[in-house]
Amino acid sequence: MNASEIREMNPDELDGELERLEMKMFEIRTQAVTEKLEDSTQLTKLKRDIARLKTVMRERELAQNKD
Repeated sequence: MNASEIREMNPDELDGELERLEMKMFEIRTQAVTEKLEDSTQLTKLKRDIARLKTVMRERELAQNKD
């Protein structure tokens, strides 16, 4: 997921996607403790996607407060 795709989402979609990614992060962390992960870069990719979502959400919040 890249930033341009995220910027096209509406606020409700952003919240839903953030919740979905955080749940997936929990599942992957649990899997990492209990068994070996197939793709070790999966955790890093998820962290970056979550950071992108939060960045766009914060940008919108600041833009709204500026007006």
